[in-house]
Amino acid sequence: MHLAYPAVLAALLFSTGLYGVLARRNAILVLMSVELMLNAVNLNLVAFDVWLRDTLHAGQALTLFTIAIAAAEIGIGLSIVLMVYRNRGSSDIDRLRDTAEGHEPPPATPDSSTAANQQSEVTA
Repeated sequence: MHLAYPAVLAALLFSTGLYGVLARRNAILVLMSVELMLNAVNLNLVAFDVWLRDTLHAGQALTLFTIAIAAAEIGIGLSIVLMVYRNRGSSDIDRLRDTAEGHEPPPATPDSSTAANQQSEVTA
């Protein structure tokens, strides 16, 4: 079997996952897209391991580590998403930006009547 077939399939999977990460707003769909990208990497690792006829099977061993990391990432990521959904009522990524540290709401700009009232209180 040629190396081009699994490499093209892995490139398509990775591209689909990258599009999912960049275009989606739902956190669960972003996690699924990251998993798709990791599976594309796993496919490349196994394909190159078979193509190079590595006696140590390093590509397959690295694939097992990648699967373990992906399982841990999904477990932690889903627990974070569920806690955010319980607290906020939505798993929209755009709404999560206000949970960052140091985020303060912009100061309200007073209109002319409020500014005149404040200035008259200062002079009195």
